[in-house]
Amino acid sequence: MRRCSLQNLVELKVATHLEPEDELVNKAQTGCAESFAVLVKKYEQRIYRLTYAVTGDPEGAEVVLLGTFLKAYANIGDFRGQSRFYTWLVHIAINEGVTKMRQRDGPYWVSLDRPADADGPISVPGDIDDWRDNPEESYSKNELGAILSKTLQDLETPLRVVFVLRDIAGLSSEDAANVLGLSVPTVTRGLMRARLKLRDKLSVWFEEHPALAAG
Repeated sequence: MRRCSLQNLVELKVATHLEPEDELVNKAQTGCAESFAVLVKKYEQRIYRLTYAVTGDPEGAEVVLLGTFLKAYANIGDFRGQSRFYTWLVHIAINEGVTKMRQRDGPYWVSLDRPADADGPISVPGDIDDWRDNPEESYSKNELGAILSKTLQDLETPLRVVFVLRDIAGLSSEDAANVLGLSVPTVTRGLMRARLKLRDKLSVWFEEHPALAAG
């Protein structure tokens, strides 16, 4: 399949008719650039939110976003439908994002299999489903999103990536495990640690900005 240049990708006209996703993918695999452009239009905002959460940098997120779709276009023939197309895109985006992070900041990956008590005692069991309930009572979604974006960047990259896959990209633990090449229990432990750390960081942030809570 011929490669898609940046100029070609920008100039593609999105088809106005609606087609099932599997048909769009099949057509894109035969070289139909317009069908691929429909898929780009469908997922570009979701993938951008993911790449921004990973990189914490708008410019870097745009680079990773573009790299994701260029790589997806060039390799769409390799997509076999064993997962959702979105999950396949997320896999590419995460690889692109982590590569950029390593190029920018050097290798500082820590193990998700590290015991939970390596970060200190964890007193809250389970999956911490309600870790963000209280902040949402006091802050609008936009305010919380901005605060979360700032605190998310303080997490170690592996924890941030797991959190992004599960709580931002909306993947299941099984899909996230497949994307990362990890076991489901490892992803679950990583997500718990990420949520606990974020909850602690958000609590400190709220305590330091009491005036906002009053608003």
